[in-house]
Amino acid sequence: MAKEEKKFEEKLTELENIVKELEEGNVDLDDAINKYTEAMKIAKECSTKLDNATKAVNKILNENNELEDFKEMEIKE
Repeated sequence: MAKEEKKFEEKLTELENIVKELEEGNVDLDDAINKYTEAMKIAKECSTKLDNATKAVNKILNENNELEDFKEMEIKE
């Protein structure tokens, strides 16, 4: 069975916990390297998810009910 993907918020909490552990400095070098590597992987996943969400939010339905990129309209006075 496929592993269920964690929610963004869960990944963010996991990342915060790893950073906290590393900042405390009570982790041996090998564990610190592994935790840093895991933190970078999680940060990349979160960044990708945020980028995708931003792209989705920046799309609007036009009058033909088709998605298109959002374009800010200039208001002429």
